[in-house]
Amino acid sequence: MNLQFKWTLWTANVFLLMNILTGAFGQYAPSAAYATEDDVSTNLSEVESRESGPELEFKYHDHEEMTRYLRAISARYPALTALYSIGKSVQGRDLWVMVVSASPYEHMIGKPDVKYVANIHGNEAVGRELLLHLIQYLATAYETDTYIKWLLDNTRIHLMPSMNPDGFLISREGQCDTIHGRHNARRYDLNRNFPDFFKTNTKQPQPETEAVKEWISKIQFVVSGSLHGGALVASYPFDNTPSANNIINAVFQNYAHTPSIAPDDDVFRHLALVYSNNHAKMSRGVSCTSGSSRFEKGITNGAAWYPLTGGMQDYNYLWHGCMEITLEISCCKYPPAHELNKYWQDNKQSLIKFLAEAHRGAHGFVMDENGNPVDRASIRVKGRDVTYHTTKYGEFWRILLPGTYKLEVAAEGFLPQEVEFFVIESHPTLLNVTLHSAKRIDGGPYYRPPSLPPRPPPAPSGLFSTLTNSINSFVSNIFG
Repeated sequence: MNLQFKWTLWTANVFLLMNILTGAFGQYAPSAAYATEDDVSTNLSEVESRESGPELEFKYHDHEEMTRYLRAISARYPALTALYSIGKSVQGRDLWVMVVSASPYEHMIGKPDVKYVANIHGNEAVGRELLLHLIQYLATAYETDTYIKWLLDNTRIHLMPSMNPDGFLISREGQCDTIHGRHNARRYDLNRNFPDFFKTNTKQPQPETEAVKEWISKIQFVVSGSLHGGALVASYPFDNTPSANNIINAVFQNYAHTPSIAPDDDVFRHLALVYSNNHAKMSRGVSCTSGSSRFEKGITNGAAWYPLTGGMQDYNYLWHGCMEITLEISCCKYPPAHELNKYWQDNKQSLIKFLAEAHRGAHGFVMDENGNPVDRASIRVKGRDVTYHTTKYGEFWRILLPGTYKLEVAAEGFLPQEVEFFVIESHPTLLNVTLHSAKRIDGGPYYRPPSLPPRPPPAPSGLFSTLTNSINSFVSNIFG
């Protein structure tokens, strides 16, 4: 057995157990600084009055200004931040990501990675600025706020302020409803550019999308939020619906407003409510304009609002086991800069509390008989038809609500294992699984886990498919 890994794994388990015993996980970490909605502005002013880092105004920052700021904050807080680029946009602008964590440069074994992505639509600009302020707040509050210290000590937070810097460049402040700047430099909607489980996505992959796909294939993100504008709601998977069985449904199914239920619908609803309930206004279900949609408790199933093909949140969930929701955080897509302080105060507590949900449910390690990690073992909760996989360290995370569950674990060359466990509200369940070799004595083949269920049939092609896509594109451009 690898002694270095065994020691790291032992210390990781001990540390996690100590955190559980002291009640330090998730929403149960010290939270005095986030007691009430009225405290938000007070806490914000106190922190900003004592900060000694680079100055960050409530204004919109172009790409060069954003780059300078990110480099400055990284230089000011080298023990808490690390700046990296996952690739470049069509026009060659860096797609920056800032890690904020007590371990910014390397993964902490046994502790989750989480992320936010903003500005996937270039003209939806509020999220871009909120993530800059979130970086500032996390870095400056680490030494003085016990909740932030706990969060950064136990989580690696990756923040991408702009996935579409080219689209932002041509967008204009004060434009609330136009689509100018929404697309990338090749006029592709990046939130319609990911592979889709329900329908074949024939749109040409774009550099920004390809960079994100590679990024999330290398890091096992546990929870994620995509920040948009144009409404005030937390939207959760699925965004798309199963393919229609006939031509008429293929044309009109996108406008039936029928929910498309994910295997983890209860968890997704909970995550959406965590954001909505901690937001200053979202949970009221306020309509942005007369005649626009009202959302009960400030949340909605994506397809129940309007279905779309090629969305990022479904891709995160089905391809990589990352529970992503879409956060529509402003009625106006690009509001005047003087309103940014208000948006920050409205969203600050939600942005922080949502990420802490990565510590809910069950997590642990899958190892072989010798204590070595099993990479890419399949993890399935019985009754939930979605598969997660372990990391190269054998880690897994599964966000679940309180209850009793059965975990099905399988890997090539090992006998499958089924483990019953329970989840409680007050802290996560630490669950380690040992797999035993399935090599036959007679030299026969190893055990292989069953293959994944077949994909749904593709959507109809030809004229009706083109008509459907055209209508869908028109409708989706109106919303976030």
